[in-house]
Amino acid sequence: MVNALFIALSTCTPWTFHTQNQRGEAVEIITLEDINLYDIGSTYQIAGTIWSSVDDCFITLFPGKEEIFEHTRLLPMDLSEWETFLRQTDLLETEILLTDSSGKLVKAILRKTQRNIDAFMQWAVFKRDGYTCRYCGRDGIPLTVDHIILWERGGPTIPDNLLTSCKKCNKDRGNMEYLDWLASPHYQKRAIHLTEKVKRQNEDVVRHLPALWEKRVMNIRSR
Repeated sequence: MVNALFIALSTCTPWTFHTQNQRGEAVEIITLEDINLYDIGSTYQIAGTIWSSVDDCFITLFPGKEEIFEHTRLLPMDLSEWETFLRQTDLLETEILLTDSSGKLVKAILRKTQRNIDAFMQWAVFKRDGYTCRYCGRDGIPLTVDHIILWERGGPTIPDNLLTSCKKCNKDRGNMEYLDWLASPHYQKRAIHLTEKVKRQNEDVVRHLPALWEKRVMNIRSR
């Protein structure tokens, strides 16, 4: 079960919408102020599209997104709100906590330009890891790169902080810290398919976490 957020453009006031979710319950209508804008592009991802005609409307879901939505909300927006929303989808800013030079926790904003992984670096990581997922050992499937220290926590986009991961393992880890991920039932269940060498490599990463923390992204703008 997952949460879903539908968005719609409204130029009418008041804006009314009559629909039901998959359990026959009325869909909750919210405003842009009801959500954390920085969750768009991180917590909330595009899962499909809405198509409409004069007398019909249907939703298409991307492959692998055919979940049963536990809670669906509708977000109607005017043109000004759409500009704000689309700016976030373009920049993919996210709010994180970092420690400043005095040791104090401060809020900061990271942008997707600080997260982008160029193709050369991505393929270098894939090659280093033998083109297999470091978490479940599968190969011959679509691969991604996973930040050991989460990008949302300022983890740098450098080879030392990246591991090859299949999409499922990457999604299941989510925003879990690396140590918590290694101890989780999700990883433990999949790790039985890994060679002892890869298991040790994953465990050895823990020793390098302090050094990676020192390389956290600091070229940010403050909150």
